[in-house]
Amino acid sequence: MNLTPYVDHLRQELAVAAEAGGEDARAVAERLIAPLESATRLTMLNVLSAAMDEVTRDLAPGSVDVRLRGGDPDFVVTPPPVVEAFEAPAAAAPARPAPAPAPVPDAEDGGTARINLRLPMHLKAQAEEAAAAENLSVNAWLVRTVADALRPRDPAPVSHSVPGGGSSFTGWAR
Repeated sequence: MNLTPYVDHLRQELAVAAEAGGEDARAVAERLIAPLESATRLTMLNVLSAAMDEVTRDLAPGSVDVRLRGGDPDFVVTPPPVVEAFEAPAAAAPARPAPAPAPVPDAEDGGTARINLRLPMHLKAQAEEAAAAENLSVNAWLVRTVADALRPRDPAPVSHSVPGGGSSFTGWAR
């Protein structure tokens, strides 16, 4: 998305307003254009980011991310994964459990929250690869991974050997 037409429109509106104030107002307007352009771009990015957060909440486990490319925002849409009914497993591929969907925040959770996460470059690359392999955005993949890590687990299976009998029993222990 190119923000330049919107910033140019702001510049034109400021010039028209300055014309009515005379030469001094025009000089002030020219000095204000650069800081106003930066502030306008930042405000527009904040509005777009907030809007995409709302879209992502409705699209979960899919997502929409806003990324900067050359100073302009770019939208990256990651649709929810499509699970086909009666899908035949590939012969060579090992069976994997279906990924749990990203949790959808509800009113009791208080919505979503932003967090800054600084990863070492090698972990960032691995997280991006894992997200791409599952056709998810990194954000959606991280949300799902954190939710999965915090989900209560079943106890681990325990194996017992019978002395002298050589037989073993496998089951669950509490």
